[in-house]
Amino acid sequence: MVADAYDFWLFDLDGTLVDADWSYTREVFDRVGDRLGREFTDREAEIIWHGLGGARDPQLRAWGIDPDDFWPAFHAVEDPQARAEATYLHDDATDLLADLVDDRPVGVVTHCQQFLADPVIDHLDVRDWFDTVVCCTEELGWKPDPEPVHHTMKALGLDPNSDSQGVLAGDGSSDIGAAWNAGLDGIHVERHTPERRGRCVLADVRVETFEDLRNRRVATDGGFVVD
Repeated sequence: MVADAYDFWLFDLDGTLVDADWSYTREVFDRVGDRLGREFTDREAEIIWHGLGGARDPQLRAWGIDPDDFWPAFHAVEDPQARAEATYLHDDATDLLADLVDDRPVGVVTHCQQFLADPVIDHLDVRDWFDTVVCCTEELGWKPDPEPVHHTMKALGLDPNSDSQGVLAGDGSSDIGAAWNAGLDGIHVERHTPERRGRCVLADVRVETFEDLRNRRVATDGGFVVD
């Protein structure tokens, strides 16, 4: 059983366990564009929302947008309750978590800010699925920095320097980088296809959905196989 492959599991949130309806994303970028005096195409909105190009700040700068202007505008226009109501769980993530939550530590480490993550988790009624939820901040650091992962492990009562076998599953390269930098395995779930992303994200295990993990149909980098 795939749940038995690791002593503990960590997950990214947005794009990994949950996603928001496109209509909400489009409205957010329309409002951000109004504040910045710049329109965002559907493709640009998709790239930034899902982090398809990797780190978001370099991509914003490449478009001539100062991240210090973008992120305050972005967070100012987000409506936590509207976002919660527009957010849905991925069925394959729900099924995998059902295999995990009763017998091993499970945590979330996310770039989603606390004022947005809390309403989403509560609206979906999944808070009791996780032993801890950690939101990255400037003080804590951002994935691929390992510190948010170490902080999450400590919140689970785990020593980051122990021999426990753990994994971080996410939909972005920053998730896999954070896993590796923290000494964990990284599972990449590709929700968008490499063609839409414009690159292939390397990981210990790569899947199209978490159902591939549960059925043991996995692609690996470096010879790791879940069995």
